[in-house]
Amino acid sequence: MTERAGFIGLGNMGGRMARRLIEGGVVVHGFDLDPAAAAAIGAKAHPAAADVLAQSDVVFLSLPDSRVVERVVLQDERFLAGLRAGMTVVDLSTAAPASTKRIAAALAERGAAYVDAGISGGAAAAERGTLTLMVGGDAAALERARPLMGRFAAKIVHMGASGAGHSTKLLNNFLNAISLSATAEVMVGAKRAGLDLQQVLEVLNASSGVNFATLNRFPHIIEGDYLEGGLTNALMMKDVVLYVEHLQELGVVSMNAPGPLSSFGLANALGYRDAISNTVVDAIGDVSGGVRLHDGA
Repeated sequence: MTERAGFIGLGNMGGRMARRLIEGGVVVHGFDLDPAAAAAIGAKAHPAAADVLAQSDVVFLSLPDSRVVERVVLQDERFLAGLRAGMTVVDLSTAAPASTKRIAAALAERGAAYVDAGISGGAAAAERGTLTLMVGGDAAALERARPLMGRFAAKIVHMGASGAGHSTKLLNNFLNAISLSATAEVMVGAKRAGLDLQQVLEVLNASSGVNFATLNRFPHIIEGDYLEGGLTNALMMKDVVLYVEHLQELGVVSMNAPGPLSSFGLANALGYRDAISNTVVDAIGDVSGGVRLHDGA
């Protein structure tokens, strides 16, 4: 198994995944805009993303969006020059599939493989090593990276050619956005109706309205625990916009996008931009008479 790995982007998710590798005995060479991030998790720090390549056979990217990924991979001549035949670059970011395909083609010209690996599970699953990865790109490259990916993911599914992983991620994230924003609205309505929120969730979770948010988010939120550490409202909004753009490219009409676009747009406008996306319920509560689901708010 490859024991030399690179990690570019050591933030909320990247840092957790890289730590799982380190705890498994893998030497991780890291770069982040925060110069203290690599040392904080026990990675070997490098001054630039390109410097990570020389020390790694598999390089992971965990970056905010396609613009940043393209800036790191395509617009840095040192990064391009540092690619070697047989090297695998795994993009764990939430990115635009069209951009992913362009990058994969550019790396293939240099003999390197580019694998897109969408993530599901959030910070808690990254800590436990139980993420789900939806992967696009060359199957042989995936197998080279799989032993490392298995350190932080419990389920790894090859979805198809380049871009398929990131496409699947956008589809999944849209459903996540729908369930969270819709359930937030329902729970604010339940509070205004004077219903017992625990009983409401008990009924929903035994009925046709059950979803990830009713099962895993709101039992905590109604107790005042917003499950800090996950996707922010700004990032959720970004993912929904990427989804809409992707469907437009595919020629598919998005009839259901206005709901989450409005909900997370509201949260961003009311000052919750950098707060965990679960606080969308407070944004909806703010414009519904100052409603909070939990006592003492």
